[in-house]
Order: sequence, then C-alpha cells, then structure tokens
Amino acid sequence: NVLVTGAAGFIGSHLAEKLSKQGHNVIGIDAITDYYNIEQKKLNIKSITFAGVKFFVRDLVSEDFSDLVSNIDIVFHLAAQPGIASNVSFDQYERNNVLASYKLLEAIKNNSSLKLFINISTSSVYGLRATGDENILPKPASFYGVTKFAAEQLVFSYFYSQKLPVTSFRLFSVYGERERPEKLYPKLISSIFSEKEINIFEGSEAHIRSYTYVDDIVNGLILSLDNIKSCIGEVFNIGTDHAMTTGEGIDIVEKIMGKKALIKHIPKRVGDQIETSANIDKIKKILGYKPKILPEEGLAREVNWMKNAMSSGLFFS
Repeated sequence: NVLVTGAAGFIGSHLAEKLSKQGHNVIGIDAITDYYNIEQKKLNIKSITFAGVKFFVRDLVSEDFSDLVSNIDIVFHLAAQPGIASNVSFDQYERNNVLASYKLLEAIKNNSSLKLFINISTSSVYGLRATGDENILPKPASFYGVTKFAAEQLVFSYFYSQKLPVTSFRLFSVYGERERPEKLYPKLISSIFSEKEINIFEGSEAHIRSYTYVDDIVNGLILSLDNIKSCIGEVFNIGTDHAMTTGEGIDIVEKIMGKKALIKHIPKRVGDQIETSANIDKIKKILGYKPKILPEEGLAREVNWMKNAMSSGLFFS
C-alpha cells in the first residue's frame, strides 16, 4: 500500500501512475492549490485514476487524512510549495513545505506497517551551486531551498529520535510531459507555438543544469522499494550527470520545433541557481540507478505532449 502526496502534480502524477501500473495499491492525495492552472492538474488526476490510483483531495495542513494512512507501507512525500516565485510569500513556503511535512509525519509515525518514508527534496538545498556529493554543506539561497531543507531535516529528526524509516531524494532540474507551466521548457515551447515573446532572466542562458527527464527520476525513486534497508537514514542526489547550459537546452527545443524563440531578457531572479551538476555516484552504487534519456529525446516527447495538450485547449500559464 503506497501513499503519494502531491499526486496531481508533475512528478507525483507520473510516479503514482507508474506505481499503480506495477500492481501497487496506490492512494494519491493533493490539495489542488491554484499555484498554476488547475485544469492541468485535473488532466493529471484523470490519467492517474484511469491507471487505478485512488485519489483524494486533501490539504495536509488543514484537513484530516488519518483515514488514508492507517495501513500504508510506503510514503512518497512530494506535496510542496514549489519553485522560486516572487509572488509566493515565505509563509506559504513554510506552510506547504515544513508544516505539511510535520502533519504527515505525525499522522504516520505510529503506523506499524510503515516500511519507508521517502521524502522528496531538491538540489536547491545546496544553494547557488549544486555540484558536490551529498556530504557538502547545504547553503540554500531561496525561501524554497530553505524550507525544503528544513522539511528534510524535520523528516530525519523522526529517524534520529523515533527510528522512523526515512530517506530523502534531492531532485535535479526535472522536465518532461505534465511539467509545471511556469518552468522554462513549457514557457519556451508555448511561446514558440504561439509566436510570442518569452521572458528569460538575464544571465540564465549560461546557467548549467542537470536537466533530468521525468521517467528517469520516477524509475530512480521506485528503486527504493527494492532497496529499503539500504535507503533508511540516507540522502541521495537523483538526476543526470549529463549537464548542459540553459542556452543549449533552448537550442535543442528550437531545433526540434524548427523555429527560433523570441527572447526578451528581464532582470535576473534572486536565489536562482548558477549551476546544478548532479553528483549521482552514491545512488548509482547503492541503488543501481542509471538515467537513460538524453535531452534531445526527452524534450521531443515534451514538445509533442504540449502540442497535443494545446490543441485540446489547455492554456499554459
């Protein structure tokens, strides 16, 4: 029995769907906030319920969800306030990243059937440059990074004090079908389709990213189920060791679509990472993780998905 929080989101929906198709009994919960287009989340919910996921709308902070966790064996905790957005207050990041995690931990801590609590963290905990292994000192430079690191430490406090079986995966720059519309690639693809300008932060084209296709991330997370004992108490970087600049990513999308983007540069964003280059030696060695999809293939899949979604009337904003 597997619980996936944030199951209506980008990565959560892919994960819940695949787990269900593999034969697991999956319960998905999501608060369905309006951080981005709810219609996109509704499409995600339609996909996961079709795959057999039992989905519930629940807010981890304000609503009772004890009925959903009583017999859970595995928790994948993806629910969060994502991204680096100037219109999101610190209070929102704190509520949806730290307090929500606390409420979930309290609800699950006495569950005798729990085998593993998988916390989903981010490379943003490392700060402006995320280039080392899991032992380097985190230096988060955004409210998002600060609160995700706080949530991760909160999760491990239950391991240290109460022997709760926990692990944490720090994700690097995930992209692919169902990606959030404010992220680079959906904005870029949408702008090229509509022949409109796209705002790009000054200097960001030189930023280095370990852009990782969502299927590689999902497959890596699921490896934890076959290696539970090896995961307990551990932190793993998960991404790809094939890093490139954002400018190179833009070039790939332009080549796939056969058209140049109309780029407008705007002032740089505070807290934006200069470099994320995933060191995945640990997860390769312990879990046998092997990312397979290169950007040329993954971005072609995302372009095709967005083309179909936009032709069906889905508005990306």
